[in-house]
Amino acid sequence: MSVLVEINFDGIVGPSHNYAGLSHGNLAATANAGRVSRPREAALEGVTKMRANLALGLTQGTLLPHDRPNDAWLAALATEYDAAPAYLRAQALSASAMWAANAATVSPAPDTGDGACHLTVANLMTMPHRSHEWPQTLAQLRLAFTDPAFSVHGPVPAPFGDEGAANHMRLCEQHGAPGVELFVYGEPGGRFPARQRREACEAVARAHRLDPVRTIFAQQSNEAIAAGAFHNDVVAVANERVLFAHEQAFEDKAALYAEIAAVAPWAEIVEVPAARVSLADAIASYLFNAQLVTPPDDAMTLIVPGEARDNAAVWGWLQDMLAGNGPIRRVEVVDVRQSMANGGGPACLRLRVVCDPATVDPRFLVDAAKLDRIAAVIEAHWPIEIAADSIADPTLIARIRAARAALLDALDLSDLLTVNPVA
Repeated sequence: MSVLVEINFDGIVGPSHNYAGLSHGNLAATANAGRVSRPREAALEGVTKMRANLALGLTQGTLLPHDRPNDAWLAALATEYDAAPAYLRAQALSASAMWAANAATVSPAPDTGDGACHLTVANLMTMPHRSHEWPQTLAQLRLAFTDPAFSVHGPVPAPFGDEGAANHMRLCEQHGAPGVELFVYGEPGGRFPARQRREACEAVARAHRLDPVRTIFAQQSNEAIAAGAFHNDVVAVANERVLFAHEQAFEDKAALYAEIAAVAPWAEIVEVPAARVSLADAIASYLFNAQLVTPPDDAMTLIVPGEARDNAAVWGWLQDMLAGNGPIRRVEVVDVRQSMANGGGPACLRLRVVCDPATVDPRFLVDAAKLDRIAAVIEAHWPIEIAADSIADPTLIARIRAARAALLDALDLSDLLTVNPVA
């Protein structure tokens, strides 16, 4: 009998991880533009986070770095890396596919009309450096989820921006039970781009054959986007019965909460008041860009970045929450500072897929021994640091490509070496 569990597929931080400040509206990314990055340290932080998930008893998977620089994308722009202007070189070299929460939107089998787990690769069209990710992501998804238990879809077409699971949440009594899927979109016209279009949400819901009665569309608050919450997962996260959200996360929270209550009366909303934690503190600390998970002992756990512990208002509220005997019973802290400096917290680094692990290509699942193997490759091949003025260095580019090839070889995934289609 098939047993459905939640698997967190973490993106391994690629060897081209650098701070180019490409993401308008992501305050950390733009504030740290031009800093020296540390790809080896960043990737090892990610491995340590995966080890911590395994220690909690969670099932863990990975998604692999993309080929960088993306020569096929540059060729479609009638140029090549050495001749391209600096801004195109930076966009072609970006390692942003590490943030697997933007890889796809996932609807587990209990929610879909045909009983398959559906995945739709995100088009990420709002940002040029991300818009060319989807073909390589789609190739990995089709390899990892080739079993008939899955249905993997191509992207929603332009101009309807789709940013994947970062703007999608699921409420359910337990992971293997039918759920209520919540799509969050933004309205354009504010200080920063609203990256998720309602039309894209609706298209994904139709493709996944979701029951309209158990599908909710909610607008992210303009205030949150203007404050730097470029994705919903910067101000809200859900797990099983619990929606954990900032008071100012949604444009019309009263209507949303009423809709949730009508279709999921068992759901619990844990709301952080703005009077205790401001939007600015929530975004700086990535309190909500946390992994909210249910380990085998059923003690729902919030996995936050070290920056949440460093913020007095945020940490104080978390301690009060734990003392209040609510549904979130534990808080764990992880160090992902290299990712945070580029605008991605613990939740950004993972894609959640509820499925039977036996249906997943085992090359994409990890245990402690495989993480040891991954860490050894990173230690041996990832650049220690990348300075902003070094990305034109052909020696660095050769090292980046060799590092990725070594990882794919170690994981028996060398067939991905030749996958570099044009977006």
